[in-house]
Amino acid sequence: MAIKSFRGLIANGGKDTITLHTNNGSTGYRITKFVLMPNTPGTGGTQESVVKIYKIEQTGVATGTIDFSDNTLLGAATWIGNKNPAVSAPGPYDSVIFDNEVFNQDIYITHIDTDSGEAVNYYIELEQIKLNLDENTVATLKDIRNIEAQYA
Repeated sequence: MAIKSFRGLIANGGKDTITLHTNNGSTGYRITKFVLMPNTPGTGGTQESVVKIYKIEQTGVATGTIDFSDNTLLGAATWIGNKNPAVSAPGPYDSVIFDNEVFNQDIYITHIDTDSGEAVNYYIELEQIKLNLDENTVATLKDIRNIEAQYA
């Protein structure tokens, strides 16, 4: 099916929502690409950005801790380095890991820069998948279970 792309600039401590839900839930999505890029490359200073994609809305962006045992986490990416190429500091280092899970609801993105408080750019590609009734039901029930678990 089609690939949909989303991009944005997210401030330190910021949150974004990517609206994907439909009335009947028959369209699913899977992450195929997730990339970070500093907001001001070529300038001095270091940056240690952690960006996470969740299946449920987050109440805050507490820390840069990544916990893959969290079943609401769809993916995480880091960008760590000195933004000035003239400085012979190590890096940049980046790491991206995302789940191969199919979802049919909105996704939520959080960002924190644990070093200098910089903003970061993100780019996400999602593969659109036509869901049959059984797949639609499974994806929707997973979302309901995740929401219930958050408030339990």
